Amino acid sequence: MNSNIDAISRRPRDVPRLAPPWPAPQWLAVGRGHRMAWRSAGAPAGEAWLLLHGGPGSGAQPGILAPLDLGRQRAVVPDQRGSGASRPRGGMRGNNTQALVADLEALREHLGWERWSVLAGSWGTVLALAYAKQHPHRVRRLVLRGAFGLSRREIGGLLLPTRPTLQRLGREPGWPVRSGTPLPVALRRLTQLLQSGTPAVAGLRVTRRWAALETDLAERGLRRSQRHAALQGRRGLAEAIRREWSALRRRQRHARSQAHQPRRSQADRQALAKYRVQAHYLRHRGFLRPGDLDRAVLGLVGRGVPIDWVHGRFDAICPPANSRRWVALGGRLTQPLSGHLGHEPDLLAALRERVRGAPP
Repeated sequence: MNSNIDAISRRPRDVPRLAPPWPAPQWLAVGRGHRMAWRSAGAPAGEAWLLLHGGPGSGAQPGILAPLDLGRQRAVVPDQRGSGASRPRGGMRGNNTQALVADLEALREHLGWERWSVLAGSWGTVLALAYAKQHPHRVRRLVLRGAFGLSRREIGGLLLPTRPTLQRLGREPGWPVRSGTPLPVALRRLTQLLQSGTPAVAGLRVTRRWAALETDLAERGLRRSQRHAALQGRRGLAEAIRREWSALRRRQRHARSQAHQPRRSQADRQALAKYRVQAHYLRHRGFLRPGDLDRAVLGLVGRGVPIDWVHGRFDAICPPANSRRWVALGGRLTQPLSGHLGHEPDLLAALRERVRGAPP
C-alpha cells in the first residue's frame, strides 16, 4: 500500500491493444453518498475475475487487464471508494476497509455472480485478503502481486526518506516529515495538510513530493532488475527493463521540472484526492487489527482456497519477505526479476502464467 503507484498504470509496449481498450465506467450506489465506479471487459460467459487496484486512492488503469486472456476470461474492475472514477473522489466519509469489502460483495450480488477469482496488487492484496476472509465461499482463488503487510517498516520506508534518497531528490522544505519523526506524528501532519479540497502551497508541495518518493522507489527496483538481468545474460529481458527504466526516468525529470510551479494542474488535483485517501488509510493502518492478515491467510489455506504469491525480487516498496512469510502458510510463490510495478516485463509474464494457468 505504501507505494501505491497503481499496479499497472499503462499499457506495456509488448502488450497488444485490448478490445475494448478501456470500457466506460458504470456506477453502483454503495451508501454514505458514495457511488462506486466499475468496468467490465472480456468474454461475457468467461471465467470471472475481480481485479483490485493498488493505492488506496489511485483508481484502476487500462493496463490492469494485461495479465488476463480476455478471449476466455471476464474481468470486473472497480474503483474503490474515493478513487478513480468513483464519487466523491477523495471522499473519506465512511471510507474504510470494512466498507470496501461490503462494496465488493454488493458488486458481486449486482452482477449475479456466484463466485469469482481475485487478482490484486500492492494495497489491493490487503483488500483481497480482507474480502476473502469475510466471504471465502465466494472466492475461487487468489493471485496476489507485491503483497503489502501494513508494517511500520513499509510505511516509514516511503514517508521517512533515507539519506541516499535525499541526495538523489534533494531536500524539500515543504515536506513535513523530518528524520527521527515518529511515524504516527508524520501521518497526522500529512493528513492535516491534505484535508482541504483546494490545497494551499504546502499541500501542493506534499502531493508532489509524495509522488516523487514513490517514483524513486519504483525506479530503484527497475534499476536493480536491469542490472541483474544483464549479469545473468538475459539480454532481451535486460533491454526490455531498460526501456521501462528510461521511460520512468523521463517522467521523473519532468516531475522535477514542475515541482515548484505555483499553478495547480489537473494532475495535481488528482494527486491531492489520491493522497488524501492514502494518508487516511495509512494513518489507520488499513483499518485492520494486528495479525488480521495472518489470520486471513491461515483461514483461506484451511478452507483450501488456492493462493498464488507473485512478488518482484527487487521490490523496494513492499518487501518480498511479506510473500515469503505468507507462502510458508500456504500457496506457491513466484519471484520474477522485477521491482514493484505490475507492467515490468518479467513480473507481467509471471502474472499471465498464474492468472491464465491452473491454480496450485
